[in-house]
Amino acid sequence: MKDVRFFLVIITMIASYTLSAQVSINTDGSNADGSAMLDVKSTDKGLLPPRVANVNDVSNPVAGLLVYDQSVNCMRYYNGTVWSECMGKSFSCGDPFMDIRDGKVYNSVQIGTQCWMAENLNIGTMINSSAEQTDNSTIEKYCYDNSTTNCDTYGGLYQWDEMMQYVTTEGTQGICPTGWHLPTDAEWCTLENYVDAGAVSCSATEWRGTDAGGNLKETGTTHWTTPNTGATNSSGFTGLAGDFRFWDGSFSTIGYFAYFWSSSEKGSFAWFRRLSYYRAQVERTCDNQAYGFSARCVRD
Repeated sequence: MKDVRFFLVIITMIASYTLSAQVSINTDGSNADGSAMLDVKSTDKGLLPPRVANVNDVSNPVAGLLVYDQSVNCMRYYNGTVWSECMGKSFSCGDPFMDIRDGKVYNSVQIGTQCWMAENLNIGTMINSSAEQTDNSTIEKYCYDNSTTNCDTYGGLYQWDEMMQYVTTEGTQGICPTGWHLPTDAEWCTLENYVDAGAVSCSATEWRGTDAGGNLKETGTTHWTTPNTGATNSSGFTGLAGDFRFWDGSFSTIGYFAYFWSSSEKGSFAWFRRLSYYRAQVERTCDNQAYGFSARCVRD
């Protein structure tokens, strides 16, 4: 009986210590390198990390966690706050890219000499449409019908000042990710001229051109009301009819129009572009900066 008690005491003492050792794999009997806890040796094989469909699928990641993100086809690590950008991968227009501020991944598209985001920006914390967006160091957004699900599909809606981050400089970064900026009125015109069958006068207002709007719109009626006139999306811009938030906090009816701010002012108003479910053209006009419109970014 004494022997049994002695054995149990020894086992308890061993269990109370944390054992540590270097691990060596495939080393033909040699020891692990002194600087490594894990030393895997091979001359014709690699180390395969966990592969995830999207890093946002990982629950409660710990700082330093390393995975291969299949949504952007690269290695990424978690720094304790957000996931890193792609490791060792340079950006090429047409590739998806990640906004390191919140881990969201966006598609991009080369259109002529410009590189555009191929979907609407969706950064920030949703606030109720009855409230004004303010200069409070937090990016704020509206979601159609105050539903985050609509932001996931159509992107956020932003008052002009919030989008610009309270500066008035044309082409500023504003709420865009690093390396991107808010398009100027002139850059919007460059886009229109590249995708239109005719020539667009940059000084013209209202509906203009021939078919630029159709070539910028997503096809079909999933995100557009029928007939979605002229929609081809030949540009890859993939404009969706997310409509807008009125200055009084109400919303326009989703599915009919798409509104995109520019970073250019006209007096106390700002220039924007509109796409329509019943037109193949693009409208250029200006309006109250208190409206909540969609935002697209252009690569620097």
